[in-house]
Amino acid sequence: MKDKTILITGGAGFIGSNFIPYFLDTNKDTKVINVDSLTYAGDLSNLKELESNTNYNFVKGDICDRELIENLFIKHDFDAVIHFAAESHVDNSIKNPDAFIKTNVFGTFNLLDIAKKHWMKAPNVFNNGCESKRFHHISTDEVYGTLGAEGLFKEDTPYAPNSPYSASKASSDFIVRSYFHTYGMNVVTTNCSNNYGPKQHDEKLIPTIIRKAISGEQIPIYGNGKNIRDWLYVLDHCKGIDLVFKNGKSGETYNIGGHNERDNLYIANKICEILDEIEPKAESYKKQISFVKDRPGHDFRYAIDASKIENQLGWKADENFETGIKKTIDWYLDKYKNV
Repeated sequence: MKDKTILITGGAGFIGSNFIPYFLDTNKDTKVINVDSLTYAGDLSNLKELESNTNYNFVKGDICDRELIENLFIKHDFDAVIHFAAESHVDNSIKNPDAFIKTNVFGTFNLLDIAKKHWMKAPNVFNNGCESKRFHHISTDEVYGTLGAEGLFKEDTPYAPNSPYSASKASSDFIVRSYFHTYGMNVVTTNCSNNYGPKQHDEKLIPTIIRKAISGEQIPIYGNGKNIRDWLYVLDHCKGIDLVFKNGKSGETYNIGGHNERDNLYIANKICEILDEIEPKAESYKKQISFVKDRPGHDFRYAIDASKIENQLGWKADENFETGIKKTIDWYLDKYKNV
């Protein structure tokens, strides 16, 4: 019996580059082929710990390149796809929505269609030995739109995306869903809340706060800083993905959230308080917090009801925001001091 081989897309990005080392460490009999086009958000240095791992291979390429993906399927006879690759920065989607439609919508379709062609001979009819081959699609809570002061996103919350980014991810979720309902393909989808932790791109909120704080610059906070997100430590997310990939029911969606609702101003203040303790200077880092013009269509609040994955698959977040942010700050201080 041959080792399993899995295609992971976007594995040089933030969540993917945390997931692959975790997955290979806990699945010693599985090989991973990581396809990433290495846009601004992908960084191979995120995976340097895998350079000597014989179960890992990197391929630079675009998920929209049908010939490349088909050739990889022919060569490796993939047992599964875990699909992280996505354009994901909301501000960029406002300026350049075309890249988001191409990667997130067409790229997802391309992967699904090629996988179906290799695994299935007709709707609801698998090729021999392909019955358990699975496509796991990684998505976001932003597809559900925005919440008021109350309520949580559940798996059956109607989609109401408000940015070109979230609209493109909602579209990709629907395409994945259609391949289950039309063709009987073995798919699962996970929608996560805001991730934070090591290896996140410098442009994102938490790395930006840390970087600006220690460099003595103003820390920019959109609007009044009261936008609320449900924060999920990235390793907790990786554990949830692994659980759904192995044990999730085909055709189902699972929301993964950290039960850690915090507004942006709280996050900035908390990071400054920790830095005041571990890297003190004459004035508190809080003096550097400044407010900037809010972005268009900025959703007020996201929060996930994770009870389905908790009750059905036994997942729980190991970190709360206060424990996870300390680990995150330590990682970034080490990174920025070694630049």
